[in-house]
Amino acid sequence: MATSSTDPSRRQKASAHPPGADPRRWKALLVLSALQFMILLDMTIVNVALPAIEDGMAFDPAGLTWVVNGYALAAGSLLILGGRLADYYGRRRLLIIGVVLFAASSALCGFATHPAMMILGRFGQGAAEAIAAPASLGLIALLFTDAKERSKALGIWGGLVALGGTLGYVFSGLLTSFTSWRWIFLINLPVALVALIAIPALLDESRMAPGRRGRLDVWGAATSTAGLVAIVYGLLEAAENPWGSAAVVFPVAAGIALLLGMLIIERRVPDPLLPRGFFDNRTRSVVNFTSLFFMAAFIGYTFMLTLFEQDVLGYTPLQSGLGYLPLGIGIGVGIGISSVLVPKIGVKPVVVAGFLGAGVGLALTSFATTDSSYLLGILPGMIVFAVFAGATMPAATNAALHNVTTQDSGLASGVQSTAQQIGGALGLAVLVTFAMRRFLADVTAGEPVEVAMTNGFTLGFQIGAVLMFVGGVLLAVFLERVDGALRDPVVEGVEADLAALSASDDEVGHRP
Repeated sequence: MATSSTDPSRRQKASAHPPGADPRRWKALLVLSALQFMILLDMTIVNVALPAIEDGMAFDPAGLTWVVNGYALAAGSLLILGGRLADYYGRRRLLIIGVVLFAASSALCGFATHPAMMILGRFGQGAAEAIAAPASLGLIALLFTDAKERSKALGIWGGLVALGGTLGYVFSGLLTSFTSWRWIFLINLPVALVALIAIPALLDESRMAPGRRGRLDVWGAATSTAGLVAIVYGLLEAAENPWGSAAVVFPVAAGIALLLGMLIIERRVPDPLLPRGFFDNRTRSVVNFTSLFFMAAFIGYTFMLTLFEQDVLGYTPLQSGLGYLPLGIGIGVGIGISSVLVPKIGVKPVVVAGFLGAGVGLALTSFATTDSSYLLGILPGMIVFAVFAGATMPAATNAALHNVTTQDSGLASGVQSTAQQIGGALGLAVLVTFAMRRFLADVTAGEPVEVAMTNGFTLGFQIGAVLMFVGGVLLAVFLERVDGALRDPVVEGVEADLAALSASDDEVGHRP
């Protein structure tokens, strides 16, 4: 005989488990953190393997950028929609869909026999991140209702995510050197399988109440994604075609038309991806705009430095991967310095100095030659770039949350992440295009191939430095006074999710 939900024995059993005391919560956190670690790892794990992928898949240099850009464009364009989908259809369901998509996309990359398969797989991996990440954070809000436990859980989750970005370079070097570049993708499959078995057992379903979740703006996300892809495609075509050629002009024009169409859609739909008037605030506008410059320089730096080290200096993938360790350490040091300075001297001085200092680091790297050593030719610029780039991160996050309520901090953080991903994709297309044009011009003029390649890469570093300098000037001129009390959008977003869930009468599954 079925037991009624009003059965006193069930009420007594429920009362024995106060809010936040789900006995599965720490195991569930382990699964969620491992998944996010795996997904974030794949943002950087391809970097060191790029030359091997280029050789194995017969990519041309412009086409190789899609291995990075495919992921970035999908993750950036679909991130905000991914959060809405989780609210609408259920967080556990979207998490499972994200894991399945990530596993299938990883398999497609790992077994790819044609560049198109690799690019499609990377788009799929980026889309999986956009689906899975918001769902994971929403589930943490349900699992940890006690404030102290939730803070500890978010610290573990955030720490593993940050570690994934740093270790990607090293893992890529190890796998590419001792096995095959294909294993940087195939290693995801057993992790995904374990997650798919564990998620139904450890996590209950939840979704936002119908009256609170709004409508889905699928067309806005679709047109923005298609428009950005078209623009990036057109810019990359300029690497080997004249700027005024049809191969360049037509896709760029189509992309601009699609983005204009997206703006029209956003003005007419009842629940746009971004609330109307979000960018009316000057500080939020300039910090998100300069985020495009920051990630363009950052992604361009790691992309071109890897190719320079392996194709010109003759580094092995393992040497190249280990060579990136100071980058991760320097970023961590910079974040620590910024966290101390921002409450004392404010956001503006720190973020402006961070941009300008990172530009100096890129400028130092641009002096590298065909016979540069790691200690003298690469490491000094890397350390300067890493420390100052790291220093911008907490300060820029505070600026992105300027005059944003706790309830909307998750959205503001999502906008900043979207700008960063899109900036990385657009910037890489521009930097690689100019580097390729310089390379082809120098080869045509009779320069040795390695010298021509080095000239192309150093031009890319110089353009990245200019972007950072311009970003620093824009921030110095337009940034308003921002509260120096450091804010954590992840914590605030989870707190807002928890408040919304507690206020909802129609939540499905686990309720605090």
